Amino acid sequence: MSEDPSVWEVRLGIYATEKQAEEVKERITRLLCPDPDHAPPCPVPWSVMLLHGTDLDDAYEELLEQARIEGAAAEDRDGG
Repeated sequence: MSEDPSVWEVRLGIYATEKQAEEVKERITRLLCPDPDHAPPCPVPWSVMLLHGTDLDDAYEELLEQARIEGAAAEDRDGG
């Protein structure tokens, strides 16, 4: 494996409302760049984006299945 830097992608799929997803995105942004007022460039170049599930491939089928199962279990517990 080469020790030269290159572009890597770390994917994170979450089942959330748009507001919750935006909050997670902001937390990740603060992790990557805790001082947003620093002089450019950032020591580690990075980028973050938020995509809705309809804009993605089928990479998160297991996540959707998990959400369905947990949602059904919560309804059973709550008597719904």
